[in-house]
Amino acid sequence: MSQVQIGILILVFVATFGVAIWLLDRTSGNATSQRLKRVLGGVDGQDAEAPEQWLDKVARATKPLAKLSLPDAGYESSSLRRRFLNAGIRNSTAPVAYFGVKTALAFGLPLVAFVGLTVTRTPLHGVELLLALLVASAIGYYLPNYLLSKVIKRRQREIFENFPDALDLMTVCMEAGLGTEAAMNKVAEDMVHKSPTLSDELRLVNLELRAGAPRDRALRNLAMRTGVEEVEGFVTMIIQADRFGTSIAQSLRVHSETVRTMRRQKAEEAAAKIPLKLLFPLIFCIFPALMLVIIGPAVIQMVRVVVPTMGGSSP
Repeated sequence: MSQVQIGILILVFVATFGVAIWLLDRTSGNATSQRLKRVLGGVDGQDAEAPEQWLDKVARATKPLAKLSLPDAGYESSSLRRRFLNAGIRNSTAPVAYFGVKTALAFGLPLVAFVGLTVTRTPLHGVELLLALLVASAIGYYLPNYLLSKVIKRRQREIFENFPDALDLMTVCMEAGLGTEAAMNKVAEDMVHKSPTLSDELRLVNLELRAGAPRDRALRNLAMRTGVEEVEGFVTMIIQADRFGTSIAQSLRVHSETVRTMRRQKAEEAAAKIPLKLLFPLIFCIFPALMLVIIGPAVIQMVRVVVPTMGGSSP
């Protein structure tokens, strides 16, 4: 495989991931803004359900392809359902859309790569062509997994960064005399501007409690939907405090300090990684240009003086 062919494959790979990440940013930003507007009541129901309608349209369009890879049973208890919940996707048509898009990309990207290689007149034959098509198919099949992981990480990070503030508000509410459910409802109302995701999760807990679900089950569902370790610790602490009769407000204060310390430690860890991340750009991008600017004139002058001297002539 020549350098031109390798360069074309790299460009196709980078372009595919660039478009996918751009679509991810657009989709995540629109979903967050629509969720915030829905909670605040700034838009009507039809506009607020636009992402859900879009997901339904994708599911209907890709349903024939989804049958090729959609598991027959076991989705309700599978890890994929938990990943959808961690990403904030609760639509029942999400599995159909997900596997339909995976199958469409697995078959569509090799076709696009073949057409691109044909248009650019890249002479790929035999094993090289098969390898290029297999790489394109693998990218198309695993790209939805990557995008789903990015959505999950972004959502969990938002919950983790705003969870200490929610615990502080809940502690103040409970020390003022509110119960656990009332305090969570108040925190959900106050956190809607700062973290719509966390506010939605707390509202779901209150809805489950109003529907008659036990408190421990509703809290465990909260931990399962978020997938954040600190939320799981909060749920365990509330259940144990309720079971043993200890002060929930005091336990919340201690847990809030612990979570805030963990958030500060993660920020310090990220700051400590910056010099290592800057090392390779400095070595391979900045230092060569800097050395060229500093040493370049001296090298040119040295060549002008030394080369004629070695040749036996005066400069």
